[in-house]
Amino acid sequence: MIIFIEVRMKRLLALLLTIPLLLGCTKTAVNGIIQWGEGGGTDTLMRPLCSYTEGYLDGTIALRNMTGGTGTVATQYVYDKPADGQTLLLGAENPAMYDALGLSVLTYADFDCVILIGSETVGVTVAASSPYEDFASLIDAAKANPDTIRLATTAKGGLPWTVARFIEAVTGATFNEIPYDSDATARTAVLNGECDVTVMKLQAGLDAANEGAIRYLCLFSDAASDALPDVPPITDYDPAFSAYLPWGPFYGVFVKKGTDPKTREALSDAFLNGFREPAYQTLLSDLHVEPLGLCGDEANAYINAWRTASLAALNAQ
Repeated sequence: MIIFIEVRMKRLLALLLTIPLLLGCTKTAVNGIIQWGEGGGTDTLMRPLCSYTEGYLDGTIALRNMTGGTGTVATQYVYDKPADGQTLLLGAENPAMYDALGLSVLTYADFDCVILIGSETVGVTVAASSPYEDFASLIDAAKANPDTIRLATTAKGGLPWTVARFIEAVTGATFNEIPYDSDATARTAVLNGECDVTVMKLQAGLDAANEGAIRYLCLFSDAASDALPDVPPITDYDPAFSAYLPWGPFYGVFVKKGTDPKTREALSDAFLNGFREPAYQTLLSDLHVEPLGLCGDEANAYINAWRTASLAALNAQ
């Protein structure tokens, strides 16, 4: 009797598991791997985007932060997965330069772009109590004391590190570069006095600047920003910086190269719809992120142009 009941229960369980298939209500779980830490710029943009995009996918997106090696840990993880569109790399600009920096043999050339979300203006920032009143005084001090002023970075290939290469190429100034695992922790290092200076995106530092906790000495741009109209562009200090501008971090969603084009196109359609949601566009505006919404050849052209400008700074040293 017990055996009979067990058999009936197994058959009932099998039937229950089959019902969703018969009704066509199965949902897939896509894995989204965020290559930077919680609370950082990449994380802040990816989580709401994926939330809006789920409404256009036949499934959900399971998000996971995977930090380390300037994003190389997450990049390698996604590359090691099958090219089936089930594992997405939610990343920033860093992989575009991995090979040139000796960080990884992988670059965005090994992935297909689902969508480029947006780009940002960044600036050189210090704590409110910093003795450096402007960018010129910072550079003068750095040149007088090479490798001494503490620059909070997100490691080799990260945003502050890369901007430091542009600064070095034009001015010759060098810093004592101290790595952190995200722009959020780099910002904290400046706020608590562990470091003297860092490079922040507007979305990461604007609130702190408006509250008087930090100061932007200059923007890495050739024009002022409406968000910080009193902060000069770096070209006011030296017009030679214009050779590398416009330049700024960007964000995108990627799949491993070799993914079926129909799968990639379906993902692009879903993410574009999520990207176009009015609430997400409002978020981008509030964070002062310039919307891109690029896919395919347009996205590839954008990444290649960004890489060319970055390589020029490295080769100028």
